[in-house]
Amino acid sequence: MQVGIGLPNTLKEADRELVLSWAERADDGPFTSLGVFDRLRYHGLDPMTTLTACAAVTDEIELATSIIAGPLRPNASLAKTAATLDVLSNGRLTLGMALGARKDDYDAVGVEFGKRGRLFDRQLAELREYWEGDDIGPDPVQDGGPTILVGGDSDHTYRRVGRFADGYIHGGGPPRAFARQAERARAAWAECERPGDPELWGHGYYALGGGDAAEKGREYLLNYYEFTGPFAERIAESLLTTPQEVTQFVRGYENEGCDELILFPTVADPEQFDLLADTLGTAWNGSDDA
Repeated sequence: MQVGIGLPNTLKEADRELVLSWAERADDGPFTSLGVFDRLRYHGLDPMTTLTACAAVTDEIELATSIIAGPLRPNASLAKTAATLDVLSNGRLTLGMALGARKDDYDAVGVEFGKRGRLFDRQLAELREYWEGDDIGPDPVQDGGPTILVGGDSDHTYRRVGRFADGYIHGGGPPRAFARQAERARAAWAECERPGDPELWGHGYYALGGGDAAEKGREYLLNYYEFTGPFAERIAESLLTTPQEVTQFVRGYENEGCDELILFPTVADPEQFDLLADTLGTAWNGSDDA
C-alpha cells in the first residue's frame, strides 16, 4: 500500500506559501499522492485550481481529488479542466468524484439537489466521451483520460464503480468500514465483468504534536461536518493524534487491501507535514515489510 498526504486547502489559514511549499516537499517523499477536498460554500481553496498550481511545482507525485462533487460542475467544463490538469501534470491526475451531500453547495450553483444522482451518471459517461473525442481539448496524457475513482456508500455508488470508474474511494472511517465497502466495490466490478481489480483508495484525518493541535483539529472537523448533525462528533473522535494511532490506522488499511491511503491535515501548520513524514518514513510506500 502507498500513503499520500492531503493538502490543507480547506483550512482557513492555508495560503499560497503553505500550499506550494507543502506540495514541493511532498514531491520529495515519502508520500505518493497529494489530495484535495471540495466544498463550494466554505472558506477554502478551489480543489482543481489548487492542484493546477501544485502541478507547476512538482514532478513525480500523484495529484488527486479526494473528492470533488462532480455534478456541481458542467460536464464539458469539468472534462476540459481535468484534461488540462492532466496535461500540465504530465499525466499525474486521479479524479476522485462523488455526489456530495451538502445541499447548500448545489443551491449556490442552481443545480437541483434531488437530481444529482442522474446528473452524476450522465457526467461519468460523458467525461470519457469528451476525453476520447475531438470536440473538447486538450487530449489528456493518460490514455482514455485521468483515472476516475467514485466515492459514496449507496448501491448506486458501487454500480457506478463497476460501470464507469477505475476504482473506489472510501469516505473515511476505521479499516473495518473500509473493508466492507471495498468488498462491495469488488463485487460490483466482477458483476460488470471488468478485467483485473478496481483501485481502492481511502483517507483519514490527523493532528499530531500534542499541545492544542488535537483540539484545533477536532474543532475543524466539527465545523466542516456540521451539516451531518451528531455524526460530526463521530468524525471528530476518529482524529488521529499520536504516532501510534497513525501507524495502527495505516497498517489496518493495508491489511484490508487498500491501494492508496491519503492522510489529511486538520491543522494548517508546516510542522504537521514534518510530524507525519517522521511517523511514516518510507516504510509504508511499497516496501515488502510494511
